[in-house]
Amino acid sequence: MHRLRAAKRRLPADAAFSGLTAAWLHGLDVEPCNPIQVTVPVSAGVSARAGMEVRRSTFEKTDLVNAKSFRVTSIVRTVGEVCCRLSLVEAVVVADMALNRRLVRLDQLASWAAANPGHRGARTFRRALGYADRGAASPMETRLRMLLILAGLPRPRTQVEIRDRWGRVIGRPDLYYEEYKLGIEYDGGLHRDMLAEDNRRQNRLLKAGVRLLRFTAGDVLGNPDRVVEEVRSMLHSLSAKQPNAGARA
Repeated sequence: MHRLRAAKRRLPADAAFSGLTAAWLHGLDVEPCNPIQVTVPVSAGVSARAGMEVRRSTFEKTDLVNAKSFRVTSIVRTVGEVCCRLSLVEAVVVADMALNRRLVRLDQLASWAAANPGHRGARTFRRALGYADRGAASPMETRLRMLLILAGLPRPRTQVEIRDRWGRVIGRPDLYYEEYKLGIEYDGGLHRDMLAEDNRRQNRLLKAGVRLLRFTAGDVLGNPDRVVEEVRSMLHSLSAKQPNAGARA
């Protein structure tokens, strides 16, 4: 935070933190200071600053807000501009994060995209919104979901509550193919810390007839083809037992 305070003192009063810096100030889990990203009015007499990426743009009245005592671009504009600069998958990661944390609504992002069709990267952003999902609980869950979707597999649902015959919630897989009763979990560091409880939850799901596949960051990032093949193979295996679902696998 001290780096941002120091940067603020080097900027004109009408400047605003933007991009990833603004995203962090709004509460998103991103890298805010590499470099610090700033937007100034087109007429501002500001040149580049060491450690900062300075952009020029016009501001509408609704484009600027205060976050943690800093002048920043609004969450809608921030998410839109950040996503426009990213790859499709990473744009979905940021959109999912903002939606999951209830910082913005999908219709607000869609309106910003419609109002800025000429923005560089706008096409990628619009496409990302078609994949965005408020249920995604972590960036790696989003990357796992997008890996499957972009490989041509059906789109799984996120964080679906699975109940036993008495209506009690026995699990909530990260990703779920309801018609196949197939759950897919991303195992991060939190999973290692809660291994015993996760194992009990998995046993309850298996008892209820739900199959589970688990993957780590090493799988998703290091061996994505194997992840896709395992899920595809399991879907085909389960579809053989459910003829009506087979056409969708």
